Amino acid sequence: MLEKLFKLSEHGTNVKTEIMAGLTTFLTMAYIIFVNPTILADAGMDSGAVFVASCLAAAIGCFIMGFIANYPIALAPGMGLNAFFTYGVVLGQGYSWQAALGAVFLSGVVFLLLSLLKVREWIINAIPRTLKLGIATGIGSFLALIALKNAGIIVGNPATLVALGDITEFVPLMSIVGFFLVAAFTARNMPAAVMLAILIMTVIGLVVGDIEYTGIVSAPPSLAPTFMQMDLSAALELSMLSVVFAFLFVDLFDTSGTLIAVTQRAGLTNEKGEVERLGKALSSDSIATLSGAALGTSTTTSYIESASGVAAGGRTGLTAVVVGILFVLAIFFAPLASMIPVYATAGAIFYVAILMLFSLKEIDWEDITEAAPVTVVLLFTPLTFSIAHGITLAFITYTFTKALCGKVDQISKSVWFLTVLFIAKIVFVD
Repeated sequence: MLEKLFKLSEHGTNVKTEIMAGLTTFLTMAYIIFVNPTILADAGMDSGAVFVASCLAAAIGCFIMGFIANYPIALAPGMGLNAFFTYGVVLGQGYSWQAALGAVFLSGVVFLLLSLLKVREWIINAIPRTLKLGIATGIGSFLALIALKNAGIIVGNPATLVALGDITEFVPLMSIVGFFLVAAFTARNMPAAVMLAILIMTVIGLVVGDIEYTGIVSAPPSLAPTFMQMDLSAALELSMLSVVFAFLFVDLFDTSGTLIAVTQRAGLTNEKGEVERLGKALSSDSIATLSGAALGTSTTTSYIESASGVAAGGRTGLTAVVVGILFVLAIFFAPLASMIPVYATAGAIFYVAILMLFSLKEIDWEDITEAAPVTVVLLFTPLTFSIAHGITLAFITYTFTKALCGKVDQISKSVWFLTVLFIAKIVFVD
């Protein structure tokens, strides 16, 4: 049955290899089930319900990717998008978390339509590579600021806006230790580096009496506080257009980049380097986002950590299905998730931020028309506390810099269109 479903022999793999690959991928990305409830709880959502929603949304995404697209790519609520959900949309712009879930759901609907109508290729190809790389770095710097703020390492200051906190205090100090553990474990190629560091910091919190032991395994918390709570009417308001677009835009390029990178690593692209079942893979991602919003979590997306499972030999959708099964089993570990302190996740978030900043090395810093928009999105995304604002200003900077420097021919019609749309948003909506 498994051979027929996943064509194992055709891909040069077997059940044992796929199971081990799935376990490897799960261990490298399981930190999200601890981090996501922490971030969305700041938006006022029930952390127990978000924990279950995160696990189930990840499982659904993995099952669809495995059975429909037959790729060894796992999905879960995306880092960066969850931060934008809480700190950009809810706390930053004052929308309810129900409205934010509605925006996530609508972005999933649009994403699915784009995938089915094959418009996605036009969008992906129309956006300059510089802006794609820049947006990734902007999200990375945004995550870094959130990690430092939550840890108390960076604090507010009325004179200078921000300042260094007292890093000798317990929470900031433990956050720094947690990051050092992640770095050390990662350098030694430990597959569960991030999750192991989170668990060690939690044990330290228990030993010193900073957190209370509540158990490891129990029946799953109720999903009722978040299930089908999205406010679609609020999400359809004109002022929410930029929010829906930001969720869609980031998920589209994050997913596309992950699919291309992982499938190339696995040798699953054709002779032209194309992902042959891209439509099915993107549709799987969009359906996972729709399911996640209905369950009560932020955008669900493909994880670059899937590359770890590919490195372990994963070549088919069976790898993703194994990850999905493990996410289902994880819902019984809610007491453990509820004990995770902020200093256990801060280091993990900062580490993910560093990974996203790797794109900076691919920027042509000798060309001001390339460097300027990247610098704008890198700085303005965290300073405005909004991925949407970062994307908006980056597009405007790219277009006007290219035009004024005599490189109008490098600006596509679609970029002109989006730039005009972004300017109109600033003038009439923001």
